[in-house]
Amino acid sequence: MKWTERDIPDQKGRVAVVTGANTGLGFETARVLAEHGATVVLAVRDVDKGRQAAARMSGDVTVQELDLTSLESIRTAAADLHGTHTGIDLLINNAGVMNPPKQTTRDGFELQFGTNHLGHFAFTGLVLDLLLPVLGSRVVTVSSLAHRIRAAIHFDDLQSERSYSRVAAYGQSKLANLMFTYELQRRLALHGTTSAVAAHPGLANTDLMRNLPAAMRVITPVIGPLMSQKPETGALPTLRAATDPDVRGGQYYGPDGMGGYRGHPKVVESSPESHDRTVQQRLWTVSENLTGVKFPV
Repeated sequence: MKWTERDIPDQKGRVAVVTGANTGLGFETARVLAEHGATVVLAVRDVDKGRQAAARMSGDVTVQELDLTSLESIRTAAADLHGTHTGIDLLINNAGVMNPPKQTTRDGFELQFGTNHLGHFAFTGLVLDLLLPVLGSRVVTVSSLAHRIRAAIHFDDLQSERSYSRVAAYGQSKLANLMFTYELQRRLALHGTTSAVAAHPGLANTDLMRNLPAAMRVITPVIGPLMSQKPETGALPTLRAATDPDVRGGQYYGPDGMGGYRGHPKVVESSPESHDRTVQQRLWTVSENLTGVKFPV
């Protein structure tokens, strides 16, 4: 049976925080959750764009400034959420950057690792106490098929200071998303209220495609329509991970089509490397040290 948006249960009474929700997959995820009754917070870097996105959604939607490239902004956003909400049901770590020229965050981290992993790691740690009292709450982190491509956690050069490959750095950040999810789930399992789940959109036609290598940009208009899917379809694995009552902590959802590029969401397998517990635990410790954020689990 193919899971679709129609299978989403009523979300009334639930609070959902979606990062990067002003465009692409994040927008579609937030829009659908709001349409199904959730109180949705668009956690975005550009507040004006966030407000424009909120105006295109129906339901209870607010905007929270969150710049994942800045630990100061992350701490401010977490404090704001503590001031406006007594609990969070869904934290969806969706925002990300892909294949940019070499850049650093405000705190000196390589942009992709710093935004996609460390930013979400810190934000999750700072708001997790709002999820832990809520039975059935979930942390959903969006990874990518790219977690298999030239991907490893390079502890000897995490910030790509010695050498930089756009593709390898992106793969590292997406592998880190999965390792974070699996280690977080082990810690959450002791509490029994909150679970950690991962998802990937397959090949979705979003703004992230703007930084593809030149050779791929040339062929994308030709093969893209055959292999990719619209953002609203690409958001379905995230939505299933967030709302399906049968979801279990530590699962990974993605499209069911050939290669995982497109299709309906189902439980999928991540790479063997992503399940290395020793690396997961080491990455967790390093992430805590780099961000200064300690988790309450």
